[in-house]
Amino acid sequence: MGSTTRERLIAAAADLIAASPGEDFSLRAVCDAVGVKMPTLYHFFGSKQGLIDAVIEHGFELYIGQKHSMESSGDPIQDIRAGWDAHVAFGLANPGFYTLMYGKVRPGYSPQPQAIPSEILRALTARAADQGRLVVSSEQAAAHILVTNIGVTLRQIVMDAADPALSAAVREGAIAAITGSGTGSAGPFATVIEFAASHPDVLGATQTQLLIEWLGTLAPPLIDEQ
Repeated sequence: MGSTTRERLIAAAADLIAASPGEDFSLRAVCDAVGVKMPTLYHFFGSKQGLIDAVIEHGFELYIGQKHSMESSGDPIQDIRAGWDAHVAFGLANPGFYTLMYGKVRPGYSPQPQAIPSEILRALTARAADQGRLVVSSEQAAAHILVTNIGVTLRQIVMDAADPALSAAVREGAIAAITGSGTGSAGPFATVIEFAASHPDVLGATQTQLLIEWLGTLAPPLIDEQ
């Protein structure tokens, strides 16, 4: 019974937040929606912030569930693109959750559930690094993608309008920055790898993978010699 009541309180708070993104909500309204008294809410969450933290965790559970349902393309850079678009889509569909998840900043505080999508992104940039496709460390690449992805999503929420052209432009700029596409000595290698990964039908899956591995092996030594 206790667990059910707790879940209902979280759901009621989530509904109020979704109805008025960015606005404060009343604990009394949450209790009235569930049909309990205030002491019951404090029993489960301790404070309003405790309830908000539980709602944030619920939002990340929804987001991570969508992430895990996505199929990998087999190419980490393409998966970063797809993950970027899914991130933006989730934010625009759930602005109330999203502004709590990423828009409410407290110095020195990072909700524990934030770590899971970050780990998914770091796994992709680590794979890209293993293939020789990054000009920065995998950790820096993941951070670069995440902060720009959050920024462009919050911008669209603030403007209350989707801007797919802006999102695509920022996405491709972020990917160019971490792969070095078109810049410096790594540019030609990154460009060829990007093309091969995006058009596996040209050479065939096996040959494409071999090409990516060869270029990934050749590029770092050549870069070091510059």
